[in-house]
Amino acid sequence: MTLPLFDTHAHLISDDWDTYRPQALRPDLPTPKKPDYTVTVDALIEMMDANGVTDACLVQRGHLYGYDNSYILDSARKHPDRLHPVVILDPQDPETPARYRAMVENDNVRGFRMAHLRPWILDTAWMSSPQAMEVWKTCADLGTPMTLILFMKQLPYLLPLIRIIAKQFPDLPILLDHGGMPFGMTQYEVGLAREAGEPVELPGPPHFGIDTTIAQLADTPNVHFKITEINMERFEAEGVRAAHVVRRMVDEFGPHRLVWGSDVGQSMLWTYEQKAQMARAAADFLTEEEARAFLHDNAARVYLGGR
Repeated sequence: MTLPLFDTHAHLISDDWDTYRPQALRPDLPTPKKPDYTVTVDALIEMMDANGVTDACLVQRGHLYGYDNSYILDSARKHPDRLHPVVILDPQDPETPARYRAMVENDNVRGFRMAHLRPWILDTAWMSSPQAMEVWKTCADLGTPMTLILFMKQLPYLLPLIRIIAKQFPDLPILLDHGGMPFGMTQYEVGLAREAGEPVELPGPPHFGIDTTIAQLADTPNVHFKITEINMERFEAEGVRAAHVVRRMVDEFGPHRLVWGSDVGQSMLWTYEQKAQMARAAADFLTEEEARAFLHDNAARVYLGGR
């Protein structure tokens, strides 16, 4: 039996550049260049239908559209039962909590994503300044998940901080993009390391670096780990079978804290069909109940209240 999928990490790129214009996340950054491909809402729905994907979170492509979430909001209105927006707003803007609350109430927004643009700046203000903490409180009040993307050099000090915040908001689902572990190293970070002459060496079995990073979050059950194509690229590069890492994570955290996301619209090494196949193959060492939780049910619970 082919298990259904819930894609927690789909990026959309419109083909209408007049209506949906590229915008920088910060005024000191140049306007982003248009990518040489698109992932429109119609294309995503077609790919979902062809691959047994019931739902998808539309994660704002911040490096292309900045804080203008218009395309994912407009797209979700076309398929409200299947597409669920996860927006990016400036957590340092005092207006963000009210703006986000309005989006949840009026635009069916399902989650907030915080991202730090510069992996070489080792700080915590982007996610824990007094103003950013107001965003956390708003998400907790609304019951909408918080998603974080972490760079690898930040893990030693950000993971303990996330543990503290998770305990402060124990009912708030928190998701770590790309697992928040060494095998979540992005291509951007790999490129920076190679430019600096730093070797890219990732920890091997049996723990794959889990024991020295995210294992400290074992006692915070509201923290979830998202496995995406970013992880699959690192597994492939290191000759690691994804199913071994997923089994290790389920053994460490239980079956209810892992979700899957394609990263389509950002990571384009494989087709959507291949991504779906790799997701299901990553569940090879799980029981059917564990696999169903990882591939679909955990995400449905976190984003849709278990629908």
